[in-house]
Amino acid sequence: MDYSIVAILFSLLHVLNVGTAAPLPVEVEKAKVERMAKQLIVKLNKDFQGPPGRTLTSPADNLDGLSSIVMVLEGYNNLISENFNGVSQVKSEISSLTGYLDQRVKGSCSKHLTKTSVPGPLQELQSRKEFIHTVSIEALMRVKQVLNQLLKNMDHLKTC
Repeated sequence: MDYSIVAILFSLLHVLNVGTAAPLPVEVEKAKVERMAKQLIVKLNKDFQGPPGRTLTSPADNLDGLSSIVMVLEGYNNLISENFNGVSQVKSEISSLTGYLDQRVKGSCSKHLTKTSVPGPLQELQSRKEFIHTVSIEALMRVKQVLNQLLKNMDHLKTC
């Protein structure tokens, strides 16, 4: 009998067992989200400052848990124009963060998942899509605001 086939099968079985590990503890997930959010905020502060004296037009988005965080970040990310220099990296990092959070929503919140409505500030900005440059700047500022809210209250990660 050819033992190389047996050795390959055992190696493959080991890889499959290691690849299906238990979910990360909540504290490890929080630390990862916190690191990703802080990196994004630093990049936004460095590369995408809003015009001097510009404030956001309406109050902050209401974050009611993981599913609303994912929806809000994805919504703003979709509004950010690709035409800004260096924005593709920021959009990619926003997508990575929302993808990570969305996996958690699908994994641990599938029983509790309810349809969340689009928050007012995001909805308002979506209705002004024709002003690409202004909407992109405000969407970037809103992403930073959402990330700061998330960092101030990491307990949002515990709720669906």
